[in-house]
Amino acid sequence: MNAGANGTETTDRVIEVHAIDRDGERHVLSHADMGYSYRSSKAAKNLIFTHAIFQGEPEDKSAIQEAMDAVQHHRETVQPIREKTGGSTFKNPEGHSSWKLVDGAGLRGFTIGGAQMSKMHCNFMINLGDATAHDLELLGETVREKVFAHSGVVLNWEIKRLGKFLKNQEITPFSK
Repeated sequence: MNAGANGTETTDRVIEVHAIDRDGERHVLSHADMGYSYRSSKAAKNLIFTHAIFQGEPEDKSAIQEAMDAVQHHRETVQPIREKTGGSTFKNPEGHSSWKLVDGAGLRGFTIGGAQMSKMHCNFMINLGDATAHDLELLGETVREKVFAHSGVVLNWEIKRLGKFLKNQEITPFSK
């Protein structure tokens, strides 16, 4: 992914990325090799990333600490960072903010089983303590469907989910 926050993204700082493939072969990818774009890269899907080298900017230690403290304080006041969450649930569609679409559809705090769209920042899905994978998948797909019905905008998952989606009567992946 090309994660971003506070006006910068991974692509702005990465020099090279190290990975290993499923056959155990090591790879070193340059910034250009990564092919970064919004919340994604063109790196091969079979790579497991082990570490990266980033370019920072020289600054006084106290100024760096002050900036880090300000970011931490801001996050604590607007994001549920102390909750069990996978981070932002949905990518921002072109020209929209996912949280505004979720909120506009009346889904802030919406709960299925042990999974909830955060009351603090409604683009964060929270495990209230006993959520199952089923609860989380059903909540996410229900939110996608309700947001589309309300706004006509399709939300796409930002959380990388592993495994196959099991088809059953309760969960059907939303598609426009």
